[in-house]
Amino acid sequence: MVKHAAPSPKRPPAKFDSLEQEVFLGLWRTYDRLKAFEDELFARYELTAQQYNLLRLLGNVFPAALPTLELAGRLVSRAPDITRMLDKLEQRSLVHRERPPEDRRVVHVGLTEAGVKLLEALSEPLRKCHEKQLGHLSKTDLKSLSTLLRSARSVHEGEQSVWQ
Repeated sequence: MVKHAAPSPKRPPAKFDSLEQEVFLGLWRTYDRLKAFEDELFARYELTAQQYNLLRLLGNVFPAALPTLELAGRLVSRAPDITRMLDKLEQRSLVHRERPPEDRRVVHVGLTEAGVKLLEALSEPLRKCHEKQLGHLSKTDLKSLSTLLRSARSVHEGEQSVWQ
């Protein structure tokens, strides 16, 4: 009886094309998992994460206002339709817009008292949300992660970016 050699087992296909792809997809998956917590929280206030971020930035300069383009540049992620986002927030009386008489091309955006109150109402639930998202990591790990993330994005940020 002739024995045939058993077929050699196939190597499982590589999960990733490169280490860079593995890291990128890991970031994307992590973002998706962590974002779900915020989406749930913001939905209770009829906000998106992007709208909250805009309100947060205005809260940092309240009672001053920011030019629309400067505000857009400070957002965590790009907002190609910032005008529509501002329209929605203005309809809810959370922000106000004004055009300075000296340059009617510029629109300044500021937070209203209702916007301030909403940020205050979100403060503690959002702190708990962030704790739920990342509270299992040590302070040292959080600082290391923050440093690595800054390093990964720094070469892709514009020179004027507040995220440098």
